[in-house]
Amino acid sequence: MNAGSVSGDCKSSEPIVVGKISHHSIELNWGSGENDRNGPTDSWTRFSLEEMDPKSHNYGTIYIGYSTHHVVEGLEPSTLYKFRLRITRPNGECSLSPAVSVTTSREPLSCKHLHQAVNRNDEEELIRVLQSGTVNVNVCDKLGFTPLMVAAQKGFGRLVRKLVDHGADIHVKNGSGKDSLMLACYAGHLDIVQYLRKFGATWQSRDMGGCTPLHWAADGGHLPVIAYMIQDGCELDVRDTVSHWTPLMRVSAVGGNAAVASLLIRAGADVNVRDKDGKTPLMVAVLNNHEELVELLLDNGADQHVKNEFGSGAAEMAKAFGRQNIIDLLEGRKIL
Repeated sequence: MNAGSVSGDCKSSEPIVVGKISHHSIELNWGSGENDRNGPTDSWTRFSLEEMDPKSHNYGTIYIGYSTHHVVEGLEPSTLYKFRLRITRPNGECSLSPAVSVTTSREPLSCKHLHQAVNRNDEEELIRVLQSGTVNVNVCDKLGFTPLMVAAQKGFGRLVRKLVDHGADIHVKNGSGKDSLMLACYAGHLDIVQYLRKFGATWQSRDMGGCTPLHWAADGGHLPVIAYMIQDGCELDVRDTVSHWTPLMRVSAVGGNAAVASLLIRAGADVNVRDKDGKTPLMVAVLNNHEELVELLLDNGADQHVKNEFGSGAAEMAKAFGRQNIIDLLEGRKIL
């Protein structure tokens, strides 16, 4: 944009006519009868469209040519712009139109605004977007998460309710097969878990690896959520479809959270359940050096003499991995 100023000999011209306005463009028209294009171009009237810089208040040229029409593009939504037209005739006579002020329209509501409102926990903006009726409430972001999934994972209970009220599908899954209930279980948002259950979310839902909400709750380690799930009749020894691990096996393999394991065991989880390779929760806990969990499992009837399909038991695994603390613990139990 070239800087420009008004010369003293420029005469006033007819005003610019504003045409179509969008959130990113403004159409401008002028001089319907002034542009005689007969003969060579040096005999044509030339037009220079100028835009004012809001900071310096100086005008700069954004278009030079012989057209009586120009669309200014790449503008910001809901923003005020100011234009004027400089007309130069073949005889050198110059005229300048009165300045015209135009404000671009508000940007149309889109999925971007919906996800922005959720990520910012902006209930007012969320309601505005939802009530517009122009955005699919189940639209996914670039990670494959719906607005409901994001709100459930972040613990934005009020937004979860608004989204469900406006038709959000609680059963939609992301690319890895997780639904809003699984995400809320893993993150430990009990109020949202209860709310989603009220509207039909199921404990039987599975992700791509066959894990259920209880598997994810066990991974998250949030006792109030797990206690509610147990009280609500969630199946304790449900297996995934990859390793055939129950939630108790997941605890043994992933976090070793003895408090979670204790809660599952007290509710009736099988301490001697086997995975597809014949390993028990005790073996998995030994392999991952979860000493407190090993002791808990032994206290609750875990059989250290069971062998996997390769003929190895908990003691052999402890020795193979040099887990002397576990070896001592197991040997002490044998003496007892």
